[in-house]
Amino acid sequence: PMIPAMQAGRFDLINTGMFWTEERSKLMFMIPYGQQAMSIYTVPTSKLKITKFEDLAGHVVGSETGTYQERKAREYNAAMVAKGKGLLAADESTATIGKRFDTIGLESTETSRRDYREMLFRTDEAMKSSISGVILYEETLFQKAADGTPFVDVIRAAGSLPGIKVDTGAKPMAKFPGETITEGLDGLAARLKTYYDAGARFAKWRGVISISDVLPTRGAVRANAQALARYAALCQEAGIVPIVEPEVLMDGAPGTHSIGRSHEVTENVLRIVFDELAEARVSLEGMIL
Repeated sequence: PMIPAMQAGRFDLINTGMFWTEERSKLMFMIPYGQQAMSIYTVPTSKLKITKFEDLAGHVVGSETGTYQERKAREYNAAMVAKGKGLLAADESTATIGKRFDTIGLESTETSRRDYREMLFRTDEAMKSSISGVILYEETLFQKAADGTPFVDVIRAAGSLPGIKVDTGAKPMAKFPGETITEGLDGLAARLKTYYDAGARFAKWRGVISISDVLPTRGAVRANAQALARYAALCQEAGIVPIVEPEVLMDGAPGTHSIGRSHEVTENVLRIVFDELAEARVSLEGMIL
């Protein structure tokens, strides 16, 4: 109310602490007399390592409502999920990328895989305008470009966040013919710490759900949902944003189901997944579905 009051002539000067903005500078002459910075505080026993903006990914930040700090926090959050931007999946396993290289007669070596991925990450215009994060395979997370620059630094320089695929694949589930369980929880906590130190700020885990007239079974859905929830909880504990991906195979074998059956299964799977996420105390604000 002070600015409108001054414009109305009720007083001539304002003596107050007020943040400079371009809009305000057009309304009045402002004399800067101090500088202020935003500070982030944690408890002394916190294990969080917050040294730059990207380190806030996946964490809940509290601030006073209606303040400059709240506005900036929302701006940062919006930047991380900016419209028109998506994730680049560069997490093909060595076996998968080898099959793709075979189709063009290219031998799959560490160097050829590096050169292929560097070609993607160095596409500056596309990376800066369209990519907010890159999902990496473990080999790539620790790899360096041809000039010696770590790939994570190349990705950050393009304004994107490095991520990592952490599951070890969907394997046949014992006693559940035609269904799979995604593995990779063993030793995951230690691996996540290593990935975080290497620069990863989000992770991906994929649970695969098959559809038929009798599939999926509740047991298989529940087992995959529990694995997704445990993975997500471990990620958040490590300061990494988890992508929770319960993939219902709409066109998977046998592929004879209707769109209605697909809707029914997808709804049921999501209900069970979110039930398990709640049981595991996963913060929904700090994850991506």
